[in-house]
Amino acid sequence: MPTPLLPYALIFDMDGVIIDNTRYQALAFQLLFRDLGLTTNARRLLRRLNGMPAPDILKTVFTSPVPKKRLEEYATQREFLYRTLYWSHRRETAGLTTFLKAARAAGFKIALGTGSGEETIRYILDHLQLRPYFDVIIGKDDIEKGKPHPDTFSAAARKLGVPPERCLVFEDAVLGEQAAYKAGMRVVAVASSLRAKDFQAPLTVIKDFTELTPERLRELLEQPLAAPKPSKTLAQRAYSKQ
Repeated sequence: MPTPLLPYALIFDMDGVIIDNTRYQALAFQLLFRDLGLTTNARRLLRRLNGMPAPDILKTVFTSPVPKKRLEEYATQREFLYRTLYWSHRRETAGLTTFLKAARAAGFKIALGTGSGEETIRYILDHLQLRPYFDVIIGKDDIEKGKPHPDTFSAAARKLGVPPERCLVFEDAVLGEQAAYKAGMRVVAVASSLRAKDFQAPLTVIKDFTELTPERLRELLEQPLAAPKPSKTLAQRAYSKQ
């Protein structure tokens, strides 16, 4: 008898994917920058570096080196500002719960892969009662290197027991898309804060989860396409100051 195929897996980023919170993240960074006497435009900064751990993002805005401990203190301050600003606005991206239920019923394994820590994950997942839909949750405390390194998505695939070529990542950020390709996975882009043309080579681009069904995902995944190679040009453009 032929060996049964392993299931497909869906791996979701959190910020900008299962929740549409980028403007509140940007506002929190902007308030922090004001407090630090910096003139960096937070929205423009996040268009380039969204998806990276907050200390790594913050490191790019200083002209002189800042100790790691100080960067982490700034990141904690930014996190407090973000949670305060977003407190009464927490809601899932349109169509998410319906889509997750349908995907699970269709046999997909489901994971969350985020650069956030456990407290922030609880702040979102438990408030929105989304935790039961995820078989695996990978946060910043579970890996050594955050995005654009592939560790987040690779760890999720290992815990799910699904090979990378059968994993599909939902990402809203260029560097997150690059991380997925480095992990050998394909991507559906969620255009919550970027334009479709800003991404490298997603299988499709959606605004929210009302635009997609598990049946359509399976059609996309069954196309004989390998994961694209990460674009060094696109990654360098993301890192460069604009």
